[in-house]
Parts: sequence; C-alpha cells; structure tokens
Amino acid sequence: MPGSVKTAPERPRWCLVTGASTGIGRACVDRLVAAGWRLYASVRQSAHAAALTAAHGDRVIPLVFDLTDLAAIETAGARIRAERGEGGLQGVVNNAGIAVAGPLEFLPPAELRHQLEVNVVGQVAVAQSVLPALRTGRGRIILMGSISGRSAMPFTGAYAASKFALEAIADSWRIELAPWQLPVVMVEPGVIATPIWETAARHATRVLDALPPQLQEYYGRALDGMRRRAARGMGGLPPAAVAEVVERALTARRPRARYVVGRDAKTRVWLQRLPTRLRDRLVLEGVKRL
Repeated sequence: MPGSVKTAPERPRWCLVTGASTGIGRACVDRLVAAGWRLYASVRQSAHAAALTAAHGDRVIPLVFDLTDLAAIETAGARIRAERGEGGLQGVVNNAGIAVAGPLEFLPPAELRHQLEVNVVGQVAVAQSVLPALRTGRGRIILMGSISGRSAMPFTGAYAASKFALEAIADSWRIELAPWQLPVVMVEPGVIATPIWETAARHATRVLDALPPQLQEYYGRALDGMRRRAARGMGGLPPAAVAEVVERALTARRPRARYVVGRDAKTRVWLQRLPTRLRDRLVLEGVKRL
C-alpha cells in the first residue's frame, strides 16, 4: 500500500545447548526450535549429531565435544563467536552433566575428580568460551543445577557437591556480569525421567563391584534401597517440563535467579529449612525405609 512502512523481519534468536543428545538437553532443543530459535547443540557422538540434523535440519548446528576436553570447547566457542559476529548469542543452556553415586568412604578420588570436571569445570569453560558472543547479543547464561545443589542426600555426595558448586558460581557470576546486564539463572529440577538415572546406575555398579568387600558389609542394605529409589526415579517428570522452564528463563524480561522444577524439589527446599539434626533424622529414617 502507498505510504506503508515495511518492517524488517525479526532476526532469529540464537542459543547454545549442551548435552543435547537425550533427556533435558534434547527436550530443550525441540522446544526452542519449535519456538523459532536457531541453535548450536553439543553432543559427544557423531551419531547423535546426525540425529539432530535429521530432526531439525539447518535450524540446529551440532557441535561434537566432551566437557572434559577444554581445547575442543574453546574451538567450538571460537566457531560460534566467528559465525555469530555482530548478531551475537542470546543464550547458553549449560545442561550437559553426569551423576556419580556411591558412599563417600569408598568413592575413588578419580571418580570425584571426573564428576567435578564435567559438572563444574566443563560448565564454566563452555560459558567462558561464548561470553563475548553473549555480550554482543545481550544474552544470558542458564546453568542446569539440581535440587541436589541445595539439599544433599546420602550416596550422591559427589553429584551434590558439583551442583552446590554451580550454585556458588551462579551467585558470583550474577554480580560479576551485572554491569553488562547478563542474567545468570539456575534451573533446579527434582526427579526427571531421563537416561541419567540408568547411566548413573550402570556406572555405579561397575565402580562399586571393584571396591573392597567392606562396602557391602557396611552399606549393602542402604545401597540396595537407593537402587530401588533410582529405579523409581526413572518415572519422574518428563524432560519437557524442564524445557518449558528453560524457555521461560531465556525469554522472561526479568528472569528469576532460580527456578525450582517439580513437587519433590519444592519439598526438598522445605526439608532443607529444618534444623539440621531434625533434617538428618528424617533423611536417615527415609533411607531405612527404602
């Protein structure tokens, strides 16, 4: 029409999602693509990269790297910075992670180190690698925590330690990045039905089978109960419930510092507010009933 003003089409928003092959990461990819985002998505295997391409075409650019490979992380970050240029990056969802389980008395230090390298050092390295693009794109950092980052339970001390560490990093980073108005958000799910439960159970069995016989003598009954609990955990909330919260954290004008996901997670928040001795007694009674 004469005199009408043409408006330029809105540029797509770009985000990096780590751990995108299955579970929460894949649910985030599917939801964000459906909402019109363009994505970089990290996986550890080429087959998973091919699956993302088959599902979403050029709307998702797969990146293959492991969170323990700092050189590969920097290479991926350099690619994103170069390709996004002046458009920058509007978000990074640090979802990738592992769960190491077992009684701390017998947990090999190498297992604890690996837990922290993946869930803490790798997470920070990914965000560091794309921070210049986030500044340019006025983006935000989403850290996939856990209610275990507020409330540690027996036999998951290593995993909880990694999530507690992420809470501290988020608290520090929120203030450090405030001058650039770069929000740092923690998402804290409870029990979610993802392959991490099955993977953690298989890994724990291999590790525990190689440990001294005192393990079963001291902790056998409790560990059997925890295995039953882990099996029940596979029936938790669907990953899509977390992906919905992640999208909200990425798009809210003023995102919260923390999003707790799931009724069980909210119960754990309440539990942690109790006096320590009462909290410990309730948890111990719960372990006995497993």
